[in-house]
Amino acid sequence: MNKSYFYLEMKTHELDVPFTGRKRRVRVLLPKGYEEDTEVTYPVVYFHDGQNVLYSKEAFSNHSWKVIPTIKRNPDIPKMIVVAIDNDGLERMHEYAAWKYSEMSIPGLQFGGKGTLYAEFVMEVVKPFIDQHYRTKTDKAHTAMIGSSLGGNITQFMGLTYQDQIGCLGVFSSANWLHQDAFDRYIERQKLDPDQRVYIYVGTEEADDTDKTLMAGNIKQAYINSSLTYYRQLIEGGVSLDHLAIEIISGAIHNEEAWAQYLPNCFRFLSDNW
Repeated sequence: MNKSYFYLEMKTHELDVPFTGRKRRVRVLLPKGYEEDTEVTYPVVYFHDGQNVLYSKEAFSNHSWKVIPTIKRNPDIPKMIVVAIDNDGLERMHEYAAWKYSEMSIPGLQFGGKGTLYAEFVMEVVKPFIDQHYRTKTDKAHTAMIGSSLGGNITQFMGLTYQDQIGCLGVFSSANWLHQDAFDRYIERQKLDPDQRVYIYVGTEEADDTDKTLMAGNIKQAYINSSLTYYRQLIEGGVSLDHLAIEIISGAIHNEEAWAQYLPNCFRFLSDNW
């Protein structure tokens, strides 16, 4: 048996979501040796869309982020605690967007606006729970957040709103074009943290079946433009170039299989100071 395939323990919790009155599944993947090394504390990586993070059989696209194989096959990546926060199904599009979005060409299509409430749940319920029940490094330098598509949107938003607590961001295929003007106004009002580390990923063939009807069919370029705009905004805001990474992947489409291939790069970049 390949010795790199070690056993990783996973814990499952059901946490109360204040603004819905319901519980949300949050799973915690512990690093190898966690139970034995009782004095060691670990960085924490929070993922949105928790259903897509660990197991392909429950992932939206039938392919997960492959977090467990990534950790097993890349022993050079520092040990970490991974926290996968489930999305709320049909409510996902509301929770992962801090601003409302409506498409003029599609009457009745409107979503978003609950992102602030969701962010408060993550930072005021989930993070304190994790820090209380697990041996974590609680400072911002050792707190990372990763999301894709709308999960990338909410990661960008939370990275600004909670920059005193979140020091590392992995933003994959962000659909930030949905509310670009509102985000632009928001980031312009912020004093950016020059020490924050941000990894940005976008493919040249982005857009799922839902997206293709939006932006007058110019969706692939919208993804690229929005990612480049975010990168430029971070530079203009004073974030060190050494703390920014952007990968524009030729031919990559909008799914977990594409994102999983670049997760090791993201982990290595965010953990550079761990």
